[in-house]
Amino acid sequence: MQRVSKGAAVAATEALRRLFARLRARWPQLLGGTMAGTAASGAAGAVLPEDKAETIYHVYDGGGVKADGPALLVRKTIADKVSLSAQYYVDAVSNASIDVVTTASPFKEKRTSYDFGADWLVRDSIVSFGYYKSTEPDYVAETFSSDLSHEVFGGMTTVSLGFSRTKDLVGEKGTPGWIDKAEHWQYRLGLTQIITPRWLMSANFELVSDSGYLGSPYRVAYVFGAAEQERNPRTRTSRAFKLRTIHDTGALVARSSLRAEYRYFYDTWDIKAHTFELGGAKYLGQSFLLDLGLRSYSQTKALFYSDNASAVNQFNSRNRQLSTFRSTSVAAKLSWTLPAWKPGLDAKLTGVYERKQFRFSDFTDLRTGNAYRYNADIVQVYVSATF
Repeated sequence: MQRVSKGAAVAATEALRRLFARLRARWPQLLGGTMAGTAASGAAGAVLPEDKAETIYHVYDGGGVKADGPALLVRKTIADKVSLSAQYYVDAVSNASIDVVTTASPFKEKRTSYDFGADWLVRDSIVSFGYYKSTEPDYVAETFSSDLSHEVFGGMTTVSLGFSRTKDLVGEKGTPGWIDKAEHWQYRLGLTQIITPRWLMSANFELVSDSGYLGSPYRVAYVFGAAEQERNPRTRTSRAFKLRTIHDTGALVARSSLRAEYRYFYDTWDIKAHTFELGGAKYLGQSFLLDLGLRSYSQTKALFYSDNASAVNQFNSRNRQLSTFRSTSVAAKLSWTLPAWKPGLDAKLTGVYERKQFRFSDFTDLRTGNAYRYNADIVQVYVSATF
């Protein structure tokens, strides 16, 4: 199962997670997206992420794909200057997706990933380094990343930049060794601004340059109704801009917040995508935090994508992820702060449920002749403890 630039995407997500973790550390009231009351006054300077241990069990079921497995995360600060983290993630995958059932046989596989990180506090800056490796029977992705965040204007503004390099080895079942490889270079730039004690905004830019094998040896395209191996370009450059805002709405509804996010993506394959997200969080009593979110995504197709090409071209793909489609998702998260049984230990039990809908405009389900669509359910249950 191919996952082009998966390592780079994980590195970007981890960098953003670290940034907001530091903001939460500066604002004790900011928990899970909710600003309860006002932000702490005064500048506290850059802060390392909290010491933490977390265990997660996740389930994904949709589009003929079922995946589940555990994940473990441990983070520890050393001498108040360095924070080290390690994460282990496992997926047991049963794949009977539309690509598989129409061109091959369903299969099962296991994939594992390791993630190691180090954050170094230097005055008002945090320097971060990361290593990530994901292994599947026919695919290996390895990522090295570095990030820098610096607080200015008395801690009211945080500027961040980062870089990641991912190397992929591509294999094919039944073929010894690796059949090809790919590289992904990712550059990140971000700005987070405290507008008021109750209002936070951020802007981020990302550039990704891909080269090498950017397709799947198992996927076919159609030309005049005849199947042939897909042919993708061996280079791709993408850019993305994201704006995000979080506002404490405690003046209207006690201990609540609202957030909004917009992301625009475009690349040299002529794909353009828009993502909108709205969400809110509210404390229920002293121990429960409810977070609800709604997300909408839409994209145009790649230049060389075709459901059934009417001409022989240099490049041709029927990858549904390169087609024109829309998706919507609704998510709910409930966190319960467990009763304290040891001083200095803050433990939480969290459950997350997300429902996704995918609707494709120009990708046909060969079994029915209709435009393909499917739903997916995602469930996560995890226990976390900060100390």
